[in-house]
Amino acid sequence: MLRLDALTLKQLRALTAVAEHGSITAAAQALSLTAPAVHTQLKSLETALDAPVLSRGGSGHGGAQLTAEGQAVLRAARSVEVALTSCAEQVRALRHGQRGLVVLGVVSTGKYFAPALVKRLRDALPDVDVILKVGNRGWMIEALQDRSVELAIMGRPPRQPSVAATPLGEHPHVIIAPPDHPLAQGVVDPARFLDETFVVREEGSGTRILMTRYLGGIGDETPVRMLEMGSNETIKQAVMAGLGIALISQHTVTEELRSGRLVSLCAPGLPIKRQWYLIHREDQILTPVMSAVFDFIVSRRSELLPRDIPSVR
Repeated sequence: MLRLDALTLKQLRALTAVAEHGSITAAAQALSLTAPAVHTQLKSLETALDAPVLSRGGSGHGGAQLTAEGQAVLRAARSVEVALTSCAEQVRALRHGQRGLVVLGVVSTGKYFAPALVKRLRDALPDVDVILKVGNRGWMIEALQDRSVELAIMGRPPRQPSVAATPLGEHPHVIIAPPDHPLAQGVVDPARFLDETFVVREEGSGTRILMTRYLGGIGDETPVRMLEMGSNETIKQAVMAGLGIALISQHTVTEELRSGRLVSLCAPGLPIKRQWYLIHREDQILTPVMSAVFDFIVSRRSELLPRDIPSVR
């Protein structure tokens, strides 16, 4: 009666060695075993399979030939060996951070460089899958709290949850306007901003919080007119259309500033310089694959952010 639960790797390796070396004696030498030990493994294999694996004349110490049943088992044994070798490689890769899955969160203003970063990660760590999630600051904090992201790229680190934050580079914010705007010439008195309409992101956006703080420091908390938009792309289009001005991450308007479709206004306190951070929860134990992604981003932080950004007008 066939008993698969009685099969062992030692039995399969004994059969493979006999097939490769031609005799039980030679197989025993290759396996650093005695010939009787190899013979015992083969007999146990035959008992488990309820079928002969060596021809009658091949059971001694001389030449050995596999039966048809033995050939079938040999093919399976080799497949098992390949599968186990592959498994060992995968385990080694996981232990060394070369294979696995990482969820990377990026705040909305980082989506202009995040895809290029993911491409670099894919090229450098081809067996690591990086899932990119994008949202505003409020969403990012919630994602860190519920652990739906493992690593995050954002500006000012949150107070809760407690995080470990590694600086990646400068994150300037500017006030943009169309090139024909009255404030586009010379240095602007910041008080004049209070008479303008600001095109802003939704509540919870880090950029909107920064704008509120900047304008709040100009006067006596005078409220400004605001026109809310759902994305940085819409904000840029609204400003170009003359609907207002906007405080925005300079990294989101690099091409528009280069082409002259927008200008950044010159005023005391501008640009507002912040930092980008690579963040993970302080209580998060970094797996090898997370450490590999973390180390890659940190080691290439000088290449990560947009360069040659036009100066403030």
